[in-house]
Amino acid sequence: MALSLRRRGPSKFEQASDGSMTLIEHVRELRNRLFWASLGIIAGLIVGFIISGWVFDILKQPYCSLDSSFITNAEGERVCNFVVLGVVDPLILKLKIALWVGLILGAPVWMFQLWAFIAPGLHRHERKWAYVFVGIATPLFVGGAVLAFFVIKHSLAFIQEAGILGVTTQLEVTAYVSFVTNMILIFGVAFEFPLVLLMLNFTGVVSAKKLMGWWRIVVFLSFGFAAVATPDPGPFGMTLLAACMVVLYLIATGVAFINDKRKGRGKEIYAGLDDDEISPIEDDREPVTAGNRVESVAPVEAPEPVSKPLPLESRFDDMT
Repeated sequence: MALSLRRRGPSKFEQASDGSMTLIEHVRELRNRLFWASLGIIAGLIVGFIISGWVFDILKQPYCSLDSSFITNAEGERVCNFVVLGVVDPLILKLKIALWVGLILGAPVWMFQLWAFIAPGLHRHERKWAYVFVGIATPLFVGGAVLAFFVIKHSLAFIQEAGILGVTTQLEVTAYVSFVTNMILIFGVAFEFPLVLLMLNFTGVVSAKKLMGWWRIVVFLSFGFAAVATPDPGPFGMTLLAACMVVLYLIATGVAFINDKRKGRGKEIYAGLDDDEISPIEDDREPVTAGNRVESVAPVEAPEPVSKPLPLESRFDDMT
């Protein structure tokens, strides 16, 4: 008997796209997607636990670049030293680093599962633009994270020198790692700001001309966000983050102008008309004539009498 390699039915993607998948099948698919996403995160967590020492060596470079971070040990060697307050803090810190690394390394898996679940509900052109925006969002986040890593060194130097204890302060290890990861996360998220503006423009919500008219509000909100969200109290990190957000806003506005010119926005049928100009009215009058004669209406026959309903004891109602 010959074997047929042709698929005998629609795939899960096709069933979810055409709406033929039931609610139970959607829930079952969500369960399977979450299972595979969890496996990807767990695999990344295991790898992150193995390389957590190497990742910590990278994270501590801004701190260890300061002279106040070194002490002389019993062997007479100068080593970079942290303060540890809790007994389990080193292990908890290793687990936190492993979790961060696991989420990053497992991102291709859990992001693919998330996309495979929501993609059938989108149109073809919406899926195309989603690929574009994800492709832009990734390097933007990486660029913000790299910038934050270099800002931390100057921020730590300012904090150490401006503090009341002087430049001989040594930091607690968990607080320092939290400070570094928060700075990286905030800078990475802030660099996604132009994508929000481009989404509003590409979907036709706002035009590039209106985006450019918001420049005063954007500058104010950028500096306000940088002042509130940045854990660095120094002026260097806040000013640099706000300046980068303003530059990204101008770049996004330029791309929006190109998109509006490509789609022909601003050249609508009423774009060149004055609001105070009177619209021309065509004089196409028609003479009023007498209407047609209405024929006489036939009388309506009387309705037939309605039969008396049976008692409930001898018949079933519509509920039973």
